[in-house]
Amino acid sequence: MKKIEDYIRSIPDFPEPGIIFRDITTVLQDAEGFRLAIDEMKKLLEGVEFDVVIGAESRGFIFGAPLAYALGKPFVLVRKKGKLPCETISQEYELEYGTATLEIHKDALEKEQKCVIVDDLIATGGTIKAAATLVEKLGAQVVKCIFLLELAGLNGREKLKDYDVGSVVSYDGK
Repeated sequence: MKKIEDYIRSIPDFPEPGIIFRDITTVLQDAEGFRLAIDEMKKLLEGVEFDVVIGAESRGFIFGAPLAYALGKPFVLVRKKGKLPCETISQEYELEYGTATLEIHKDALEKEQKCVIVDDLIATGGTIKAAATLVEKLGAQVVKCIFLLELAGLNGREKLKDYDVGSVVSYDGK
């Protein structure tokens, strides 16, 4: 039986020398790999009580939407600034070179709802920390953050130390 690591393509020296890029397109383009990814992410949520799945733009949508569907939960989008049509709240966060802003609809969550945030990858943790802050601004609670991949060498868990974090696959490097 294949493991999710068997579907992930590793590309050395991309985007710069010394970096190994972990490519998930090979997971997505294989039906069995994609099914395995969703099934393994579901396992990370066993025993977790929650109401809503939150997906961070854009690859969080790829994994969050089918996960919400499989679990019979609603799916809420956290998007880049200017992409949502109704009234939003926003959260700025730091990137390697500059800043970015995420938004969520003001009416996307109810107070006290328990939320799981989903993304494809945890690297530095900045995007998901911003998404968690948005959830909390709306009075909801983040009960878990889950990822398909973790680049442990970038210490993203440290930024998310106040949350329960899980990943299917963890790589030591960056």
